[in-house]
Amino acid sequence: MLPEVSGAELEATVAIPADEPSVPMISFGHVSMWFDEHQVLDNVSFTVNRGQTLCILGRSGVGKSVVLRILMGFLKPQVGSIRVDGEEINGLSEEGMQAIRKRVTMVFQNGALFDSLSVRENVAFPLRERGGLAEEKIDWIVAQLIGLVGAEDAADAFPASLSTGRKRAVAIARALAAQPEVVLYDEPTTMVDPIIARRLGDLIQRAKDQLGFTSIVVTHDMRLAGRLADQVLFLDQGRARFYGPLKGFLDSRDPDIQQFLTLDAYILPSE
Repeated sequence: MLPEVSGAELEATVAIPADEPSVPMISFGHVSMWFDEHQVLDNVSFTVNRGQTLCILGRSGVGKSVVLRILMGFLKPQVGSIRVDGEEINGLSEEGMQAIRKRVTMVFQNGALFDSLSVRENVAFPLRERGGLAEEKIDWIVAQLIGLVGAEDAADAFPASLSTGRKRAVAIARALAAQPEVVLYDEPTTMVDPIIARRLGDLIQRAKDQLGFTSIVVTHDMRLAGRLADQVLFLDQGRARFYGPLKGFLDSRDPDIQQFLTLDAYILPSE
């Protein structure tokens, strides 16, 4: 189990966003994108309100992670509108995207930790980069976040010595240290065992419930989606085959959705 951290400690550690505004926190409007002749997104639209979690589901190669990279400004679609808290970001300069990345951060599959820095130093990095905090305050915040993700025993370890699941947990702690408003998760439970997957799901749920983050989770793991999702976007060959509440997705009679749910639920027999 992850250690408990009090509400007061969490509020002091990470700024809690204000009440939900009238405009969506994230908005995709009729977004299409091609890589050369290959269309990876075809007229995709969705919104995510402040404090909500959207899970993007679908088979491999259907454009799920492309959505996250567009939001981070790593990719720019040829068509469509992308807004963060009402601000159009499609077409922003790199300098403009740097300001967006202070509000929107991403947890990559591999964790993307700095190999030459310890766990403690990795989590402290965004705090030192932002500036304005005394070292004693940075040390306190880092200790709180490392405790939140259950990595106290690895605080002085380097990423090379960590398991895949532990790297992702530390990457989440580092993302929270940046005090974002939106956290993007790219396949957070892939290639980890079910126990670690559940712990990572607990951590993402806690960030949502206790800190009020807006989240987008790319996953093929319906168990994770079932715990986290307020809304579901199901992509198939770059198109949004479903967008709406989780219950509507689970109850859908669309044959492709039913096949996806059936295959996800299938467990290989033991020998």
